[in-house]
Amino acid sequence: MSRCPVTYEESESKYSANGLKLLSRNLSDFNDIEYSAEEQRHEAAIRATKMSIQGVQPKLSAILNIQHSKLEIVDIKGKYIIKPQHHIYPQLPENEDLTMKLASICGINTPIHGMIYSKDGTLSYFIKRFDRLGKNSKLPLEDFAQFAEEKRETKYEYSVEKLIKLIDNNCTFPQMEKIKFFKRFLFNFLVGNEDMHLKNYSLITQNDKIELSPAYDFLNTSIVLGKDVEESALTLKGKKKNLTKNILIDYLGSERLSLNSIVINNTLNELRNAISSWYDLINISFLDQNLKDDFKGLLEKRIDVLKL
Repeated sequence: MSRCPVTYEESESKYSANGLKLLSRNLSDFNDIEYSAEEQRHEAAIRATKMSIQGVQPKLSAILNIQHSKLEIVDIKGKYIIKPQHHIYPQLPENEDLTMKLASICGINTPIHGMIYSKDGTLSYFIKRFDRLGKNSKLPLEDFAQFAEEKRETKYEYSVEKLIKLIDNNCTFPQMEKIKFFKRFLFNFLVGNEDMHLKNYSLITQNDKIELSPAYDFLNTSIVLGKDVEESALTLKGKKKNLTKNILIDYLGSERLSLNSIVINNTLNELRNAISSWYDLINISFLDQNLKDDFKGLLEKRIDVLKL
C-alpha cells in the first residue's frame, strides 16, 4: 500500500480514487510531471517573464489535460500553479501541502491543492487557481501590497493595524472578513508561518462582493529556516516576535478587530478542536521524521502561548 500525495489516504495505486476525483471525475489515473525537480526549476526560470505568477519559490503554470491524465505546463491561461522542490530548502512542497491541509481542518477556505510525483520521484505541490473561471474568465484579485501602494521590496514594511484598515475600507462586509482574518492570523502564528507579508493576503471580487480570497502560501517557515525567527511578517503592536496571548487575543482580536467575546471564543474553540486532527495529519504527512518532530514541537509551544 502507498499513500496518496493528494489526500494522504492509503491506496493500492499511486493516487487514491478520492485524490483523482478531487481533480476531475473523469480521471482514472494520473501521470507524473514530465520534468524532474531540477528541470522544473529551470523551466520556471526561463518562463518567468511570460507568466503572471511571481515570488521567491520557483513556480510553473499548468492546465489539467484530462485526455492525457496529466498537469500540462503552459505559459498563459494556466488553471493550476506547480511548485517543485527547492534547491536549498528541503521539502517545501510537503511542508506547504501539509500546512494548507491543516488550515482546511479548522475551517479556513483553501483551494483544491495536493502533490504530484515528478519523473525523478520527487513531489511537487500544486494548487488550483481560485481567480480563474471557465476557459477565459478571470475574477478581480488584488493583493494587499497593491491596496497599500507598497512595492514588492517593501511588502514587509507594514503593520497589522494598517492592514486591518484596508479590510475596513475595501471589503463589502468588513466585520465578516475581520473574523476570517483573525482566525488566519492565529493559525499562522500556531503553525510557524512568519512570512505572511502584504502579498500573501488578497481581496477577491465575486458575486458583487469584495472579500478575503481563499488562503494561499501557508507554510511553516520556522522549521525551514531552523533558527530564532520572527513570529509575524508584519508588526503587531510594534512587534514581530515574542507575541503573547494578550497581544494576540485582547489587543488584536478585541481592540483592533473589534470582535466580541463570543466571536473570539468561537474562533479559539475552532482552533482548539482541530489540534488532535492536526497532530494526526502531521504524523502521516510526507515530511521526513525530523521535520515532523520540529513541526509538532513548534506547534506545541505556540499552543501553550495561546493556552488552547
